Amino acid sequence: MRALKLSGHSLAILILVALSLPAAAAEPPSYFNGFEVENGIIDPIEIDHGGPGRDGIPALDAPLFHAGAERDGKIRAGDRVLGVNYNGVSKAYPIDILDHHEIVNDMFGDTPMTVTFCPLCGTGMVFYAEVDGEVLNFGVSGLIYNSDLLLYDRNTLSLWSQLMKTAVTGPLAGSKLTQVPAQYTTWEGWQQQYPESLLLSRETGHLRDYDKVMYEEYRRLPMVLYSTGHQDLRIPAKTWVVGIDVGGAALALPFEQLDQLQAPLEIAVGDSKVTVQWDR
Repeated sequence: MRALKLSGHSLAILILVALSLPAAAAEPPSYFNGFEVENGIIDPIEIDHGGPGRDGIPALDAPLFHAGAERDGKIRAGDRVLGVNYNGVSKAYPIDILDHHEIVNDMFGDTPMTVTFCPLCGTGMVFYAEVDGEVLNFGVSGLIYNSDLLLYDRNTLSLWSQLMKTAVTGPLAGSKLTQVPAQYTTWEGWQQQYPESLLLSRETGHLRDYDKVMYEEYRRLPMVLYSTGHQDLRIPAKTWVVGIDVGGAALALPFEQLDQLQAPLEIAVGDSKVTVQWDR
């Protein structure tokens, strides 16, 4: 093997060549990860970079599903799913897959829906994908707000807070998403309710090991990695809770407390009466 020897002159030439290479174009001050973040309804300084670039975590479009006997062996009874039943169509989205993709753009008949899951805070939420008569197609922005997923619509590049159900920057800032009821449960529990449910396929077109437990270390640690605008020290930050939001009135019910109570639970949230059903 021949050794490479650099003289002082050749080293200087290499340095000059490196310095002459064009630098990547810097984003304008009002942009973050390719998104306009000024003039929104939140302070842009509170937006964190999650690591990946825009669509670095690929959302699923036109997803495939298993039906009937095709589902056998594809999922275990105790595996967690996000389940949706709409107009007689039932679908289960395994958390193992959502951990890798966070967003599924799907159709229930003629109704476009967006299935979202934030691994950082464990929130699974489903929305109608139509806003003001326009069908929106969503992707993963790579940005975080209040330690929660910021999705974006590919139509206008507006950023949307999952938990707020609201566009927080961009042309649609202030617009709202309409939430669709969904269940966070086990495959076994979901099948007992909807035995004919479709099951999201692992044939996503992406090279992913869906058997690998994502975020395992993060979920084990007590602290959160990203900033939150409000901290409540009454319970640990990563305590699993049932979160209820009714007309701006909010309530968090820790799972540990629910374990000590009898389901269903009727409780007041603001001026509304809410029935909470769970099965551990």
